[in-house]
Amino acid sequence: MPTIQQTLLFARTRLEGRSSSASLDAQVLLCDALHQPNRAYLFTHPEQVLTAEEAERFASYLARREQGEPVAYIRGHKAWYDRTFWVNPSVLIPRPETELVLETAFACIPTDEARMVADVGTGSGALAVTFKALRPHCTVYATEISAEALAVAQRNATEHATPIAFLHGNLLEPLIARGLRLDMVISNPPYIATEVLPKLAVSAWEPRLALDGGEGGLVCLTELFQQVPHACSAGAWVLVEFGADQGEAVLELAHRTLPLESAEIRQDYAGLDRYLVARLR
Repeated sequence: MPTIQQTLLFARTRLEGRSSSASLDAQVLLCDALHQPNRAYLFTHPEQVLTAEEAERFASYLARREQGEPVAYIRGHKAWYDRTFWVNPSVLIPRPETELVLETAFACIPTDEARMVADVGTGSGALAVTFKALRPHCTVYATEISAEALAVAQRNATEHATPIAFLHGNLLEPLIARGLRLDMVISNPPYIATEVLPKLAVSAWEPRLALDGGEGGLVCLTELFQQVPHACSAGAWVLVEFGADQGEAVLELAHRTLPLESAEIRQDYAGLDRYLVARLR
């Protein structure tokens, strides 16, 4: 059986050209194969010989990564913001950019306030769970059209002991049907144009339902904005993520469909337009 050092060298060679983070991928997957939580273990035990079971497990992980499967799906979980979430191919893998939406939500609602908040199209539940964990006085709803994704979100809520009302349905429809009035809507909806999606690597692995924003990419967002006045109170916040080239169109759409007090486009870590911060009048 090979040592840890030999295994890492072999894996990095196999993944070069297939992954932009070949070394990191190899290290993370080997840690999982060895049931070690920290990559430091690999560098402090380079001569440790893998058992047959560990080598076989790592070989299966490596083969999946060679085919392009995201590391998060291979591992079954993804670290995001201040906690870790279960993920599988029925949910979108949480992105760092979405943390900006979450932090803006925190800035809008102080810790001691009790508000009604909805995460629309919750996916893994990362937004809803983290918001509820750090704003415990708020009542949090999470909607999701995919029953499979909803099951993942519910598992994450249970894992992090966050009481959230999960509702199966399209966008805000389940909340409108219940006559609820929200103080905030947060969402990372599908926003990739149908015609563009097949050209993107993400389409090979992550759920189309969470990616496909219809023709031009704004069909889902348009539907969401049309529903907002029927589900939100005066003064409610609407925080929505979108594609880097959609800022101008999203702002125009917001002004056309929402009763606005204010609206602005904010940028992500790369300085690209990424999310809308709007307040209803």
